[in-house]
Amino acid sequence: MTGTEHLLRPVGRVESPLTDPAAAPKQGDEGAPEAWLVFDAAYARALDGLRPGADVLVLTWLDRARRDVLAVHPRGDVSRPETGVFATRSPHRPNPVGLHRVRVLAVDGVRLRVADLEAVDGTPVLDVKPVLDGER
Repeated sequence: MTGTEHLLRPVGRVESPLTDPAAAPKQGDEGAPEAWLVFDAAYARALDGLRPGADVLVLTWLDRARRDVLAVHPRGDVSRPETGVFATRSPHRPNPVGLHRVRVLAVDGVRLRVADLEAVDGTPVLDVKPVLDGER
């Protein structure tokens, strides 16, 4: 490793009724409620082109996750053998970047209403990218 540090700056945050990471669904399609992505006004122009109905990938910083975990029992199921975190979707990992596929429900200024987001309230948003689904 080179020892080089990289700085990420959140562009917004999650507003969600989910407040307890332990009670949140493990994946968005497992009962996650609708939530808002609230962006800093400085990034308003970056939201141009996002429309209701679009599927997007939201990258978050899982700020409540542990960064010293290298292996886990998948989905917290101790009957399953430990697996390296890079082969799982565990939030606990050296760089706890969350990846969430969500559907945009509404755009209101610097706020996006989304479906299927399992991130808890206050989670920093790092980036949003469109889902390409074969579009190149």
